[in-house]
Amino acid sequence: MQNLLRRLLFQYWYFGQPKWDTGISPPELLDFIEKHTPARAIDIGCGTGTNVITLARAGWQVTGVDFAPRAIRLAKQKLESNRTQADLRVGDATNLKSVNGPYELALDIGCFHSVQKHGKAKYLKQLIRILAPNGFWLMYGFFKPDPNHAGTGLVQADLDMISSQLTLISRRDGFDDKRNRSSAWFLYQKC
Repeated sequence: MQNLLRRLLFQYWYFGQPKWDTGISPPELLDFIEKHTPARAIDIGCGTGTNVITLARAGWQVTGVDFAPRAIRLAKQKLESNRTQADLRVGDATNLKSVNGPYELALDIGCFHSVQKHGKAKYLKQLIRILAPNGFWLMYGFFKPDPNHAGTGLVQADLDMISSQLTLISRRDGFDDKRNRSSAWFLYQKC
């Protein structure tokens, strides 16, 4: 029931301008694009497609997935108005059965940290399945202010679970002003 309410809430937010949908690709993604040869990429939790468009314009073959149907409809409109090609799908990050890799890049800006605790292992299982050997996962997440409280955010157990399956290449800590929480950019690689 809680998961259904979250989905409805996200769907509702896309009738306005969600605070996370800035329409601007972050410098961390732009830096990654500059340093890597275009290949296949997936944006998990793609929202209205800002980063899908950025990747596609840089020559990447892109799939965007979001569990909010309205976000995908808006992303399709943005792609059309930008004359950009990409594969957009409504889907759940913990169950990407209709998505086939391999992808050399998986981008996640704020999806993994919002997955409920029991779903994070499922998300990682799907991620590992679709990532190419030596593929990268570029992930942004904010941390829970108190790991013992309910709600979204990363905790040390999440990072330990990820590190048991992927190699950490870089981490840049920061602060999420919108949520008044510590945050970080992570780059992991499947080895």
